[in-house]
Amino acid sequence: MKLVKWIGIGILGAAAQIASAAGLPGPLVTPQWLHEHLNEVTVVDIRDDMKTFTAEPKYETDKKTGKKTLVETGGHIAGAISVDFNKIRQERTVDGVKIKAQLPTAEYFTKVMDDFGLNKTDKPIVIVPTGESVDSMDMATRLYFQLRYFGEPRDKLAILNGGVNAWLQAGFPVSTDKAANAKGDWTAGPEDKAILASLQQVKEGLQNGSDQFIDARPTAQFLGIVKKPINKTGGHLPGAKSFPTDAIVKPVGAAHEFMSAEDYKKIFAEFNIQPNAPTVTYCNTGHLASGAWFVAHEIMGNKNSKLYTGSMIEWTNLGNPTVGLPQ
Repeated sequence: MKLVKWIGIGILGAAAQIASAAGLPGPLVTPQWLHEHLNEVTVVDIRDDMKTFTAEPKYETDKKTGKKTLVETGGHIAGAISVDFNKIRQERTVDGVKIKAQLPTAEYFTKVMDDFGLNKTDKPIVIVPTGESVDSMDMATRLYFQLRYFGEPRDKLAILNGGVNAWLQAGFPVSTDKAANAKGDWTAGPEDKAILASLQQVKEGLQNGSDQFIDARPTAQFLGIVKKPINKTGGHLPGAKSFPTDAIVKPVGAAHEFMSAEDYKKIFAEFNIQPNAPTVTYCNTGHLASGAWFVAHEIMGNKNSKLYTGSMIEWTNLGNPTVGLPQ
């Protein structure tokens, strides 16, 4: 096995530390915790550029001090199952309209995860993104959400805070071996609809004012200054509050990490977001919004928060109204 190691100063991000019967310290784990418990968990690597799974990480060296700085993600934690983020969602037809990147059926998701090699196990699952951006961290939260939705218990799921980049910055080795191709036998369980907001529930929440809506996209998309081509109209849901992408995680060296519940309470106050109100998060396809849901539901403990997985791609392509600057 080919290993690459960087000896550096580990930088720890704040993580929610909630006691768990399964042995996980909470929905987030640090590189140090994972290194100590690596044989006790199933590591699931998720990324959208699969070439980096077997690539060497790249560093820059300060000529004066000799200090190495990680500049490009490479490799993976040895033994990790490799999951392609591009394949965990499914095109669905809603009211005769084809909508991309939707929450998959149980059958579809079971096949995808089995093809990637996930097995039924009593071991907790630790999801590991690359950690190089908020997008990568939210790939982990989307997979986390789907595993939760399809029956995996909360105390058996966690995300490595900061991902592979945090692991490297903590001085731990990565493998550049190819992923194993063994077929898994994981099966989706009963759906936890308490964490999912349907299109109809979104409409009802907007009509009666019962829900707080959080838009997890960049500010320019929220305002309607720019519009994703996948959406028919720009702007945001009427009355929605912005929790912009760059406020979801913080950069720590080359890694991006989730913060503490106390940090998010302060951030929410700045954006006039109520931390305990019934909440629905959304974005364009439910990718970035899964990060906002993870913050609200898992880190802050708001159990009355849901993810609208259809998000703007479903909402706008089915002709529902938005507000913002005209295009």
